[in-house]
Formats: sequence, structure tokens, C-alpha cells
Amino acid sequence: MRSLESLVLQLIEKRGPLTGEEMSNELPGDDLALWRTCRASCHLARAFAGTRYLRLDRRIKGYARLSPSILREFLTYTAVGLSRDLDGLRGKAEEIRSRIREVSRLKCDLAYSLVSALCTGWENEIALEEHVCFILAGDIVYNMAHDVPRPERSTGKLVRGSDLDLVVVADEHLSKKDMERLDDAIYREKYRLLITPHIREEIDYVVKDLERVKEQVRFDTYRHMVACKIMQEGTLLFGSEEIFHEIKTLLREHGVMDKLTAMERDARAFREKAEQILISGDPETIKEEGLNLFYPTGESEEFE
Repeated sequence: MRSLESLVLQLIEKRGPLTGEEMSNELPGDDLALWRTCRASCHLARAFAGTRYLRLDRRIKGYARLSPSILREFLTYTAVGLSRDLDGLRGKAEEIRSRIREVSRLKCDLAYSLVSALCTGWENEIALEEHVCFILAGDIVYNMAHDVPRPERSTGKLVRGSDLDLVVVADEHLSKKDMERLDDAIYREKYRLLITPHIREEIDYVVKDLERVKEQVRFDTYRHMVACKIMQEGTLLFGSEEIFHEIKTLLREHGVMDKLTAMERDARAFREKAEQILISGDPETIKEEGLNLFYPTGESEEFE
């Protein structure tokens, strides 16, 4: 039987530089074996067309790892080509970058349309856009959104790649009853987007008040760390700039930015160590003990 390396080389000779997913769809074996082959071959070169950023994971000491995962980075955001065809490799990487920027823009536009329509249709003496801020977080804010189909956690229905992470923060003028109304309204939109065949997008969201934010910036539990990390990376999508700036000030005053920067340094060191284990370790041992180093993880607790 021909080696996996020779099959990869033959495929790329025929089709030009490819993503990990494009190769995986054509070749035998598992994705870890394919990743190891592409890393080890002196005849192949790789180009990562994206950004690595912090993600928290309960399974790891210190909680810090990088996103995208090693697997997702390889399948979706990495171009693999022949070492002698660096121009072709750069062209493929730019094609990937253009695609993920476009997907990110479309998902951001969808999120904006959703919350702006919700605020416009809000029937109350309290104007939502003055007393609530809608913060967009996750892959989209890093221009790293993808549209690879995946199952949604609660229903198992396939959705279009990256979800829309939405943090909704209200000031003291919004009553508890109105916050519940707002939560219900977003939930209805979440369900509508999920079941509409030509959309199939997933919203992960949380509605909270500033008092809860003030508790979370203590950064003293895993759930608080996740919440802070999401608020730190988030950008203002719609609503009150004043509330948004107050949240950023709270994060800064409590040293959260510095703590997250330190965690990201740890995450980069952990990634280097994980890659070395996956490259040099025994494949069977890795399959039994180390696949959590390879596969993605979620930060769903803030949205539960």
C-alpha cells in the first residue's frame, strides 16, 4: 500500500494546494494521521490563514488553550502545498482568508439585523438601545468565522459553522420583568434562525445586568473567567456605548486584561507542547490519552 505521504503529494500535484478538509475528503485514514504526515514531510509546506486566540477549557490545568483547535486549524484555516510551489501556497492561503472574512462579515450582519430589529420593535417606555448593550464575541470578532456544517448541541440539527456569541447587558433601568421579556424575544429569534432551512445559524447568548458583571470581574471561578474572557474580546454590536465602556472599565480596573494576557501566553506554550506530543508520540497512546489536545472545545457555560 502506498504511504499516506505519497498519496498527499499525488493529490496536491494534481489539484494544487488544498486545505486539510479538502485532503481529508479525498484520502484514507484519520485526520490525526493526515495532520502528522503534513507536518513531517519535507516535500510539503503549510500556511495558516488566520488568527490564534485564547479559549478556556476545564480539562486543562490553568484552563488556557488556543483557538482554533489543532484539528480545526488544520481542516479549515491551513493551506498545504508543495515546498517548491510557495506562490501557489500563498495564493491558497489568501483564498482561505478572503472566505473567512466574508463569512465573518455575513454573520456579523445577521447578528446586527437581528438585534436592531428587536430594539426597533420593542414596545415599552424604556428604549432598549439606551439601557442595553449587545456585545458580539467569539470567532466573528477575530474575523475567524467558518461555515463548516456542525451539529447544534441541544437539537443535533446541522448549523452553518461558527455560532453567533451574543452578550446582552442591561443597566439598572431595565426591570427584571423586562429582562425576562428580552430573553424570551432573543430565544424566539434563536429558534427561528435554527429551524429556517436557508439560514440554519446558531445563537449562543446570555442576558444579564451590570451587577452580575461586577461579580464576574472578580475572576475567581472558572465560569467567571469564561464570562470575562468573552466580554474582553467582545465588540459593541448595538445599543448603549456607555454600558459597553463601563464593562471595559470594570475589566481593566480589576486587572482582568492582564490576567487574560498571561493566560494567552500560557496557552501558546501549551499549544507548542501539545503539537510536539502529537507529532512525536505513539499514535495508539495518543488515541487513548491525548486526543483532547487535537479536538476543539466549547465555552458554553456562559450561555447556559
